[in-house]
Amino acid sequence: MTLRPKTPKDLMLAPVAAEVDLNLQPLRDKSPAEIAEVLAIALNVDTAGHSPAERAGRVLEEALRTVELHDWHAEITDDSARLRLSGGSVSIDLGLSASILRYIEDGP
Repeated sequence: MTLRPKTPKDLMLAPVAAEVDLNLQPLRDKSPAEIAEVLAIALNVDTAGHSPAERAGRVLEEALRTVELHDWHAEITDDSARLRLSGGSVSIDLGLSASILRYIEDGP
């Protein structure tokens, strides 16, 4: 069964997901401490001593940096394991790497 777009907005899901994935690639194979350093530099923020929710927000901010969402909504899931794109007739979850998950849950 082929999933067909139901709205014009659905046509933009693949390019948005691909751009988000490209933004996450540099973080995937780094240690939590290295992820904190990359985020501090990329976002020009202090990444020390923050809560899991704040760390998830930083990962989301970096994932969406320079991405035109075309009215899609992005969020890190409650289990911190995926980035969900929703808002069209379907949604998609992009898996976060184990090191990004450790960064979000435990910090650097």
